[in-house]
Amino acid sequence: MDLLNTLVEKGLRRELPTREEALAVLATSDDELLDVVAAAGKVRRMWFGRRVKLNYLVNLKSGLCPEDCSYCSQRLGSKAEILKYTWLKPDEASKAAAAGVAGGAKRVCLVASGRGPTDRDVDRVSKTIEAIKEQNEGVEVCACLGLLSDGQAERLRAAGADAYNHNLNTSEATYGDITTTHTYADRVETVQQAQAAGMSACSGLIAGMGESDADLVDVVFSLRELDPDSVPVNFLIPFEGTPLAKEWNLTPQRALRILAMVRFVCPDVEVRLAGGREVHLRSMQPLALHLANSIFLGDYLTSEGQEGKADLAMIADAGFEVEGTDTTTLPEHRADALAAAGCGSHGAGPAAGGCGSHGAGGAGESAGGCGTGGGCGPCGDGDTAADAAAEPAPAGEARTDLVAVRRRGAGTDLPPNA
Repeated sequence: MDLLNTLVEKGLRRELPTREEALAVLATSDDELLDVVAAAGKVRRMWFGRRVKLNYLVNLKSGLCPEDCSYCSQRLGSKAEILKYTWLKPDEASKAAAAGVAGGAKRVCLVASGRGPTDRDVDRVSKTIEAIKEQNEGVEVCACLGLLSDGQAERLRAAGADAYNHNLNTSEATYGDITTTHTYADRVETVQQAQAAGMSACSGLIAGMGESDADLVDVVFSLRELDPDSVPVNFLIPFEGTPLAKEWNLTPQRALRILAMVRFVCPDVEVRLAGGREVHLRSMQPLALHLANSIFLGDYLTSEGQEGKADLAMIADAGFEVEGTDTTTLPEHRADALAAAGCGSHGAGPAAGGCGSHGAGGAGESAGGCGTGGGCGPCGDGDTAADAAAEPAPAGEARTDLVAVRRRGAGTDLPPNA
């Protein structure tokens, strides 16, 4: 396909595709799917080889969130029967993190439900970061605590946080449809605060909430402009007891097309296969490794994931390798820019490039948004990708049997899944 050849060439040059090209990826047929995966896989291998970075979530505080994010099992008014507990002590959180590191995780993601941290919360998270760093040499720590107030990003960075996650989740035009207690602009501002403090920014999306193809392209183009180093791609986990419990809009094929589109738009960033992969990709998860270079190991915040040992077997069987702490993640140009900003632990890859301001050419279960789970204009005349985007996505089969509430790990007396 001329489209795919063009997108590969642009991806290798770090050149931004057009919106029409991105829409066209989402509009490809199932017969073309393997060609799409193979093309995006060339871009993935150019910047990240066959390495897979493992990340491990620790839910520091679960449930009881005052925000009303429709996709979230921890939201205000949620009837989902999830674990609810207040802040883990630093030693409890460090012990939970150690299980993930022992399983091969290179990054620990510390997440807390809520609108945003108080200064006291920042103090307690800072102690947790210090404890994890002290006990696990070389591990990266990402904080995901919601909207940040002035000075909090700098304090987290000083405590040793390497990254901060705050997802955009969906397009600006439709953001008000899923959340009313904070705005899209609030999220953008928090990501920018993290970047200004010298932390690596992590920001992604949630697919499967009933959005159009145009919405998906819009949020991914916004992410490219915002220029995070990591882009988690979450697929909605439709928890019973939440407003989006009946939204089963994804098939494995559509999930793969979404990942491919993200890779083409942001070729040299860490694209993370995040919440909901087991629910919506199912037996096609190994194909997604040709598109994403990063996954979460084990369980998520409030839902159980695939067994940790199954994750490792999947990576090996698909011909990929787990990225060690002695191997840097990001391509050299992004790592250099990050180091210049004051965060030097996220290193080099095979070549130079950039997805936005780091170079040439251009996910959550809480307000923090670290992984659950508007129009681009006409594309031309006739039967175009934009016309296809106007059609609702084919509904996937409801697989409520795959949505399991987490009952182990942090906040319980049972061993974690890592």
